[in-house]
Amino acid sequence: MKRLSVLGSTGSIGTNCLQVVTAKKRQFDIRYLTTYRNADLLLQQAKQFQPDAVAIFDETIAARFEPKFRQIGVRVYAGFAGILEISRQSVDIVVNALVGAVGLEPTLYALQKGQRVALANKETLVLGGQLVMAKAKAIGAEIIPIDSEHSALLQCIVGETDNAVCKIILTASGGPFRNRSGSFRDITVDEALDHPNWVMGPKITVDSATLMNKGLEVIEAFWLFGIEASRIDVVTHPQSIIHSLVEFEDGSVKAQLGVPDMRIPIQYALSYPLRLPASFPRLNLTEVGCLTFEKPDFEKFRCLKLAFDALDTGGSATGVLNAANEEAVKLFLNREIGFDQIPIIIEKALARGESNGVATVEELLHTDQSTRRYVQDNSW
Repeated sequence: MKRLSVLGSTGSIGTNCLQVVTAKKRQFDIRYLTTYRNADLLLQQAKQFQPDAVAIFDETIAARFEPKFRQIGVRVYAGFAGILEISRQSVDIVVNALVGAVGLEPTLYALQKGQRVALANKETLVLGGQLVMAKAKAIGAEIIPIDSEHSALLQCIVGETDNAVCKIILTASGGPFRNRSGSFRDITVDEALDHPNWVMGPKITVDSATLMNKGLEVIEAFWLFGIEASRIDVVTHPQSIIHSLVEFEDGSVKAQLGVPDMRIPIQYALSYPLRLPASFPRLNLTEVGCLTFEKPDFEKFRCLKLAFDALDTGGSATGVLNAANEEAVKLFLNREIGFDQIPIIIEKALARGESNGVATVEELLHTDQSTRRYVQDNSW
């Protein structure tokens, strides 16, 4: 039985992960859970799984709920320090489903103990890919991706020789505005949150609407699979049935297909390299009927182009990209800027030139915070 910590257990990935564990009680045992501020749901989860401890990022909420957790014999840690304390605990697998740059340090703490990290936190590699992959290699710890696209790539590459891969191809649904013509200026928050294929949290859903989510995945793939950006392609595939493809040096192409269900890549990340039986919905190609592919429009979806540009720049440019995007998305969700201003803000942040070489976590976080202040302090 594998012992698990689930960081971000009340979010979309976290709740799907707990569904997988519920169906596989003989294989997995939940020992630690964390939330940002959804303590009510966390309490329900704690009653079901009886973990050793939980962490609540919001310290005020943590103090208010601590007696309720104490009544069921569960210890409560508070604040970011509490998240880090949970990530230090000895388990077999740490599921990092945190949202944002806050996920970087818990990943490093987990890797330091040699634990497998089942990674759903994009920012870990976008912000600190060089440090994170170096740490994993030095310790001999595993990073197994949860993102459906990177899980698909891993499943295609397993069993192949390192030099056989010619190109990797990430698929994108295209989001809700794939066929929208004209200006993006009048797009509302509700429209941006209406994703055609996936049910996700608000931040990642907006990222899918701008295609920044795919840009971040390009950067992740660069670090996870050690492949040059020039050999990473993106194609729009609105049915979201093919999750990614790999082209090999002999011209063969492998693809991983499945219904849009995050429980599939989550279970694979937990059971890797084994596959466990599951009752997830099965893919029926005759019902799907047609699979289509398009070249993404880099002019229409400028965020995707900016991600490639930041990767080419190197250093901490991808961290600047990520921080500026997070803050711009917050402004949009708060209805303080228009949808079309998101890439403008990111481009201006990148143009500041704060893309130093990567040496330490502290330097990465300094650049992250400096970029956030730049976005927050300007009137857009």
